[in-house]
Amino acid sequence: MALIKSISGIRGTIGGKPGKSLTPIDIVKFTTAYGAWVAGQGDNKKIVIGRDGRISGSMVRDLVTATLQSIGCNVIDLGLSTTPTVEMAVKMENAGGGIILTASHNPKEWNALKLLNKDGEFLNAAEGQWILDYAEKTEPVYAEINKIGAVTQDNTYLQKHIDAIVAHPLVDIAAIKKMNFKVVVDAVNSTGAIAVPQTLKALGVTDITVMNEEVTGRFAHNPEPLPENLIELCSVVKKKNASLGIAVDPDVDRLCFVCEDGSLFGEEYTLVAIADYVLSHKKGNTVSNLSSTRALRDVTEKHGGQYFPSAVGEVNVVKKMKEVDAVIGGEGNGGVIVPELHYGRDALIGIALFLTHLAKSGKTAKALRSTYPDYFISKNKIELSEEVNVKKIFEEIKKKYKKQPINTEDGLRIEFDSDWVHLRTSNTEPIIRIYSESGTETTANNIAKRIMADIKEMIHPHP
Repeated sequence: MALIKSISGIRGTIGGKPGKSLTPIDIVKFTTAYGAWVAGQGDNKKIVIGRDGRISGSMVRDLVTATLQSIGCNVIDLGLSTTPTVEMAVKMENAGGGIILTASHNPKEWNALKLLNKDGEFLNAAEGQWILDYAEKTEPVYAEINKIGAVTQDNTYLQKHIDAIVAHPLVDIAAIKKMNFKVVVDAVNSTGAIAVPQTLKALGVTDITVMNEEVTGRFAHNPEPLPENLIELCSVVKKKNASLGIAVDPDVDRLCFVCEDGSLFGEEYTLVAIADYVLSHKKGNTVSNLSSTRALRDVTEKHGGQYFPSAVGEVNVVKKMKEVDAVIGGEGNGGVIVPELHYGRDALIGIALFLTHLAKSGKTAKALRSTYPDYFISKNKIELSEEVNVKKIFEEIKKKYKKQPINTEDGLRIEFDSDWVHLRTSNTEPIIRIYSESGTETTANNIAKRIMADIKEMIHPHP
């Protein structure tokens, strides 16, 4: 059982004891705190909610809805939806905020409250902390009978979201139609089964095979779109002679592709390919987090733009994108942020821009992937005991590699010519994550091994 209270929301496993997992009591407590935060922002007490396809989704929705009503908030319930759709609906509705009921890529026993501000964007650290403090320290007062909120069901927002994608100036439906793409989608038994085919049809794709299309929340495999979880999609793409495979996570904000030969395009390269297309039509800057591939920087500089890294976490990417007026940004986990649409990761606009790029390039997915530099990221972690002083270890590593360029915005990122390594602690478990990247897999692994050996030596120095 687990309950993770962070500034970006409340995530936990269903069942168990209050305070130790995501129980009804915890859901009510944190929803109340969020409602109080929204009320404190002004008179707008309208809150948009939507959920992914999880087994616990309707139960959590009922608890959240009733709690928001009981503190005098009016709820617009989108029902089964996607994270980017809820984000856009908050702005379209001029709501005071929004809650997405999804544990993203976590397995079926998890659920979460992802909290949004009035712009449909994730809360910043101070806002998230206010909600955590309120939940722990304040005794709430609920609304009297004449002041309880109303609930409105509205299932029109996915179509509005798709309409906005189709209207995007860089989405070319005629070019996509002409290619007669044959697409296989792994919808992982969640709302991607509704949203992705509907988007593809609007883009003029008619030959669509959907795997795991029943929205049961009983995910057919681990729902994170990583290579080891996409073996079946790769084989179906090959078997059906499809042009492309598409995988999304349960709340449809992460996106990755499979090439026509069943090989992976690479989730790190989702953003790279889409940025390449956007930058060829619209000059400007790009942003990704410090743990994302260098290939985005290469592509940005090729088009005469400037690349900026941000701390890990969508809220940090968005903040940096606004600061440097980026035309596109996102994260190496298949998260694409297109600012004209909204400041949030959005697999649906990602699909539309990628298909346009593919159609206009006249290449197969495999041939398009070969036009980008090959980098390999090695992802590792070291588990720590409670008494380890991470701050001290990071200082010693900084000293050891002081001749290299070092970024300390989020942990430590050290550059070695075109290679890099990024060390950061986890907010949710006692570990150091170590991501390293190089032009060859062996070098990427060796850089990680070297840094891990340094850390182990610093934790247990030889006499």
